[in-house]
Amino acid sequence: MSAHVVGDTAVLTSRSLRHILRSPDTIITTAVTPIALMLLFTYVFGGAINLGSQESYIDYMLPGILLITIASGVAYTAYRLFLDMQGGIFERFQSMPIARSSVLWAHVLTSLVANLISIGVVIGVGLIMGFRTGASVWVWLAAIGILVLFTLALTWIAVIAGLSAKTVDGASAFSYPLIFLPFISSAFVPTESMPAPVAWFAENQPVTSIVDTLRALFAGEPVGADIWVALAWLVAILIVAYGFAVAIYRRRMR
Repeated sequence: MSAHVVGDTAVLTSRSLRHILRSPDTIITTAVTPIALMLLFTYVFGGAINLGSQESYIDYMLPGILLITIASGVAYTAYRLFLDMQGGIFERFQSMPIARSSVLWAHVLTSLVANLISIGVVIGVGLIMGFRTGASVWVWLAAIGILVLFTLALTWIAVIAGLSAKTVDGASAFSYPLIFLPFISSAFVPTESMPAPVAWFAENQPVTSIVDTLRALFAGEPVGADIWVALAWLVAILIVAYGFAVAIYRRRMR
């Protein structure tokens, strides 16, 4: 990435971040639903779920809640991108000496910053509710790295939705399946408790390997092959989503 692109991206990212700071309800709204789910599952359903271990339910569940937080947050990226497209801002940028790629990267980086803040809020509430981990600084960095990759992969999917949508509702509707996906995984209950067809799907979809990796990292346990499966899923989704997003963007800008 050239210095010109980096400079343009920094300026446009600053613009997007200012919009978020002027309306912090975006971050608050993103964090409210995961926190409500965390309260519901911990204090209502958690006592009825048999984990087969001494692990507290909040420790078991938090990784899945973090993924739901990100899935909720990226919907705003699609929404903001759609509004920029409809408002003609992209066309105005094209008349300026601005690198084309910086427009998309500004939205992506804004999504990353906003989601990391939301994740911090959710983890803070989790600590108040009893979440505990003996993870070292390096293990925390590894977990954050996985969450960053997950955010980037989902954000580029959001870019596709924002560029392709015909209505505001359509721009953010893509996130509903992403929010629902952790519920059919090992995020809230062990997959062994599910009917065979559901368990097969849960064990072979990307969320389970990501959740299991994060859970093992927080618990200080060996991650095994799960981390490589999770990384393979994340990198593959990121590459494919990025390719489609760039292709759609170029077609829309012609």
